[in-house]
Amino acid sequence: MSTIPKILLAAIFIAASITNSQAEVNFASWGGNYEISQQKAYVDTWDQGSVMFHPYGGGLEEIRTQVNSGLVNWDIVDVLPHEARAGCDEGLFEDLDRNMFEPAPDGTTMDDDIMVEVPNDCVVPQAFWSYLTFYREGFFKGDQPDSITDFFDVEKFPGKRGIHAWPNALIEMALVADGVEIKDVYKVMSTEAGINRAFSRLDRIKDHVVIWYSGEMPLQMVKSGEVAMSIAFSGRVGAAILTKDENFKTIWDGQVLEEEWLVMLKGAPNAKEAKQFLVHASAPAQQAGQARYINYGPMRASAFDIMLQGEPWFHNGKNIMQHMPNRPEVMSRTIVANPEWWAEYGSAVIERYTAWISLF
Repeated sequence: MSTIPKILLAAIFIAASITNSQAEVNFASWGGNYEISQQKAYVDTWDQGSVMFHPYGGGLEEIRTQVNSGLVNWDIVDVLPHEARAGCDEGLFEDLDRNMFEPAPDGTTMDDDIMVEVPNDCVVPQAFWSYLTFYREGFFKGDQPDSITDFFDVEKFPGKRGIHAWPNALIEMALVADGVEIKDVYKVMSTEAGINRAFSRLDRIKDHVVIWYSGEMPLQMVKSGEVAMSIAFSGRVGAAILTKDENFKTIWDGQVLEEEWLVMLKGAPNAKEAKQFLVHASAPAQQAGQARYINYGPMRASAFDIMLQGEPWFHNGKNIMQHMPNRPEVMSRTIVANPEWWAEYGSAVIERYTAWISLF
């Protein structure tokens, strides 16, 4: 026998070993600048394998189809808070050993380092973003708006108001503008009188409303002067200021802070590598690293220490902390969204709100 077959066999074995150790993790995310920030902060700093991004439009339908059929193509999905809870309850996501994750530098466990209560063992921290209000510098003469109450005051600050086509965050904002204490918002929302109160406040601006349906629309409307102020996604407004030098003024008062989580699908084809990637992506250094490319706030408190020590932190040399939606100085006037409330009561409010905006 020639020695060539043995050499070929060895080469095949080595190639197979390399392929196996460098398995490709399939990551379903939202695209755009957000996905770019994940690529730069998580994927480009990970040397245990490769990652392939897949487009994801939200919801659990595609996830259910994959898991229930046993034909799972995705390993990791970036999900909204209500989907993180519902999907875990349904058994669509894997429970993850909390001990495998990297603690904070002072030894604090990952779950205790997260700035909100961890809803279940399926989730891995990703980022905070918010709904907030903003306007263009120079639009108003004299007094300048600086509160959520000012957004709903079209007499003191005349002009159109941009609001989104769904009620999440807007109901909470309306109640705070009407005098409800932030700590009591969801208690008030849990009553019929509370929802009526929110819609009564909305009625005060109904003749001044312009509805938006996509994240770029409020920026265009404020820049063009079509509206005087608008609600928008914090990441969109911050990115316009940080990367395009837009003269937008952000109002943090009364913002509604939202969570974003990573999960691993039940039956993930590359489970071992996916877990390794999740450990890497959730570490304080990577949480802080994402904020170099997008002004979403890290969910781990220890990541702020890294950012503060490195300011100016943003990739183009600008300070990022003033654009972080969960920085300490704005949290006292921040409404932290309650996904459980929206899961239980949201359908009725959505139906009423859809009818309300249909009148315009």
